[in-house]
Amino acid sequence: MALSLRTKNPALSANTFETERAMVLGEAMTIEGTVNKTGVLLICVAIPAMWTWSLVRTDNAPLASLLLLVGLIGGFITALVTIFKHAWAPVTAPVYALLEGLVLGGLSATFEASYPGIAIQAVMLTFGTLVALLLAYRAGMIRATEGFKMGIVAATGGIAVFYLVTIVLGFFGIHFPMIYGSGPIGIAFSLFVVVIAALNLVIDFDMIETGAAQGAPKYMEWYGGFALMVTLIWLYLEMLRLLSKLRSRR
Repeated sequence: MALSLRTKNPALSANTFETERAMVLGEAMTIEGTVNKTGVLLICVAIPAMWTWSLVRTDNAPLASLLLLVGLIGGFITALVTIFKHAWAPVTAPVYALLEGLVLGGLSATFEASYPGIAIQAVMLTFGTLVALLLAYRAGMIRATEGFKMGIVAATGGIAVFYLVTIVLGFFGIHFPMIYGSGPIGIAFSLFVVVIAALNLVIDFDMIETGAAQGAPKYMEWYGGFALMVTLIWLYLEMLRLLSKLRSRR
């Protein structure tokens, strides 16, 4: 997961909007427009997610697994393209959302089979967190100061490195059951990751607000929506992981 000096989200770096600012004439980016684009992207995630969900639930696991793999690889590539080609966001952001929907639907259905009701719980917690943090941000209760940003960046970087190392070590038979298990340490770790993922939303809000204030081009609304989706998808997956640990202790 690429990092910048301002935000963990590789889609939103310190100079994302500064480099895009008003080099062309036309409509400028607005916060309302970004919210609308984010809503469209959420729909783009939901439609394929329902499809792969139904495939898993109807025992068509081979096709669901194939689609999940396509979504993982395609989503990663599309995300990189979007990050480096901001002007393509009106096309690549919806494509990214559709591909990620394939992944989320398959994974959610898999968790649901073991822990009935977990998917809707994760969805509600994710969007509840989004709304709560947005309200707190708008009310001035949370400020995206430089110190705050650097702290979240450092924590997120550590999480990303840890995940990468554990994946590599897993190929050699080295695992971390205390971290990934449902014991107190595993739950505490998941809680920590969920908090860091959630706080990244505050940084995203700040960067989008900055872009609108600087008069970034209209297509940056799609880019801002894409950036929020990156964080929301991460947060949702971490919510699923945390809830599965808690449910397995019952």
